[in-house]
Amino acid sequence: MTYIVTDSCINCKFTDCVEVCPVDCFYEGENFLVIHPDECIDCGVCEPECPVDAIKPDTDPGMDEWVTLNGKYADIWPNIAERKDPMPDSDAWAEKSDKIKLLSSAPAD
Repeated sequence: MTYIVTDSCINCKFTDCVEVCPVDCFYEGENFLVIHPDECIDCGVCEPECPVDAIKPDTDPGMDEWVTLNGKYADIWPNIAERKDPMPDSDAWAEKSDKIKLLSSAPAD
């Protein structure tokens, strides 16, 4: 099992999860974070830290697409190991669902 980030993170990018990760397996895109599935040690400390419930175990139903997406972007985006401010409109996006079409493939600056 591993943990992965889902579309609840898109356009929010809270980084509370990054701060507690003992193996620094988070990677940062322009408007989304991912967890590298091969680096995650399945400790689960990140999951309760996410204020928008974006982090899920890969064993939850329907997570195959998200495992693939997290792995793909973790291989090309920069690592993030320290907490940053969320995106400026994060509160407005926090309750929205089905945000996959808004995902930017660009890495963080």
